[in-house]
Amino acid sequence: MIRAVLFDRDDTLSVTDPSVYRQAAAWTAETYGLDPDEVIRVMRRHWHEAFGGWWSLRTLADEEAFWQTYGRGIAASLSLTGAQGEALVAEFPYQAFMKPAPGARRVLTALRDRGLKIGVLSNTLPNIWPTLEAIGVADLVDVALSSCALGIHKPAPDVFRLAARALELACDEVLFLDDKLENVEAAREVGMRAALVTLGASGAQGVSALDEVLELVD
Repeated sequence: MIRAVLFDRDDTLSVTDPSVYRQAAAWTAETYGLDPDEVIRVMRRHWHEAFGGWWSLRTLADEEAFWQTYGRGIAASLSLTGAQGEALVAEFPYQAFMKPAPGARRVLTALRDRGLKIGVLSNTLPNIWPTLEAIGVADLVDVALSSCALGIHKPAPDVFRLAARALELACDEVLFLDDKLENVEAAREVGMRAALVTLGASGAQGVSALDEVLELVD
């Protein structure tokens, strides 16, 4: 019997909001007199280069230092001061670039109304809660786990066992949802029910809209 639903965050509960890059570029252009197109190019390049570089972070202090270095790197590429780069990151933090996947809050509310626990397990930086607050679902989540804070990342089997333990349930009482097949398969190996999320992919196998999750727990 399913007693909890454990969600991945990125491309499952949340999606990237590309319009924020334009907002950040406009703010930087107005504040520091730079070409907004160049700002967007630099921001995207630095994010691509930094992506996954946080896997060794474990504490909030580690995360703070990571963002400080990240902001200063952007600043150097734009001929700004380090303080100006940090100001840009503070004005447009990581979570600002996220928006909820369609139906996220409605589906989580429906799951809670059915008496199910809600968990989030993401390969992400130590402080996961600000991102859940930004997409408007933090108050509906019982357990939120960052792989960095745990010191173990999906698809390692033990990370799913840790998540089940945090939910105070056995693995076979948990439905896991993720957009990466290797994570779905790993969850199944430890006994969880699991489904691949393919948001917006018409005709694709898996959960193409979050409302379909409700059918999986009936």
